[in-house]
Amino acid sequence: MNRFSRYGGTKSYIASKALQNDVNVAIALGRPLLIKGEPGTGKTLLAASVAEALETELLTWTIKSSTKAQDGLYVYDTVQRLNDARFGDNDISDIKQYIKLGKLGQSFNTDRQVVLLIDEIDKADIEFPNDLLTELDQMQFYIPETGETVAARRRPVVIITSNSEKELPDAFLRRCVFHYIAFPEPAFMEDIVRVHFPDLETQLLQEGIKAFYRLREIDELRKKPSTSELIDWLRALVASSTKTKELAQDLPFLGALLKNEQDYHRVAGPPAAGGNAGGGRRSFAAFR
Repeated sequence: MNRFSRYGGTKSYIASKALQNDVNVAIALGRPLLIKGEPGTGKTLLAASVAEALETELLTWTIKSSTKAQDGLYVYDTVQRLNDARFGDNDISDIKQYIKLGKLGQSFNTDRQVVLLIDEIDKADIEFPNDLLTELDQMQFYIPETGETVAARRRPVVIITSNSEKELPDAFLRRCVFHYIAFPEPAFMEDIVRVHFPDLETQLLQEGIKAFYRLREIDELRKKPSTSELIDWLRALVASSTKTKELAQDLPFLGALLKNEQDYHRVAGPPAAGGNAGGGRRSFAAFR
């Protein structure tokens, strides 16, 4: 098989040709694939799709503000060892039993190639990416407590997502293949939606997408609705048996699309007296 044609999307994930190419380049080069794009454009779901296409396991390392690079390598459970020493439950001289591999360590310690998702790397401290440079380059790390080196038996496919909350270091970026998931054009969006709603009435689908893109064209919105919001909204339309003609003048279930209070009231109108939102609701046609 051609090394550059392993991934072509899956039934559950429609990937553009450019994204397919960058995934395959990252696999062929053994480099991490750094994915950026608007929230809700499928950055995290990409990793699951790649794992499905390669018929392998997906390991997910979800990054938080408190996450340290060491967490992904291994953790030395000193508390458990101390308890065993106090109560005599185990032979505490065997330190290996107290070493717990993190997600990156697990991706090295397997006989098959797996997909490792490092999700939202920009949530961690600014030094976090630099702290992983050696491990991602050499695909190995040293455990001083046991004197052992954990080296990758098969180089994992590493997919890293970022919401651009922080700038990533240049040294880290140089070691990655980069792809920005651009927001889909309406025709491509229709293909994406069809994956989730294969039996959706064509007219409702097309009018729903038109209304969705009209909403995104409102420049004053602070957070434009994303693909995930569109799918939730269409699911609400289907569940409520909403008719196509209703979308020409109004947007029902606006709260499924807009998640920012100012954006919601900009489209729905100011709250009515007594605090009920949408009391001064304006016609959505006013934004056409």
